[in-house]
Amino acid sequence: MKFTGINWTLAVVITSLWSSGGSAHTECHMNLRALCTFEGKNYALGETWMDNSCMQCTCLHPVGVGCCEMAHRPVDFPAWCEVRVEPLTCRVSLVQTADPRLPCAPEEQQDPRHGSLPLQPLRE
Repeated sequence: MKFTGINWTLAVVITSLWSSGGSAHTECHMNLRALCTFEGKNYALGETWMDNSCMQCTCLHPVGVGCCEMAHRPVDFPAWCEVRVEPLTCRVSLVQTADPRLPCAPEEQQDPRHGSLPLQPLRE
């Protein structure tokens, strides 16, 4: 198979799309039927845009559109906490599941449902 300029460009864009997340937990997907259009603007091959749900999308025309979540969600936190992502800023925060108005402080290792008893670290 002979690679043309477009094939090389697609290979580079696809590789950078899926490797841009580094070691953080990042979700990516590709839509082979999507058009390179967002909010009425058309995008060319290799151009990117951020959608309303913190997904950075890249035009891979004529293949489709590839998108990766830009809000790097933590994967290791206490069960009594949950991840919240602010849609406009893509700011990620940990909050208490029982009361999302309160921040989660994993370094305290204390479950608010159990009063002031500290959680014991797992022993391996």
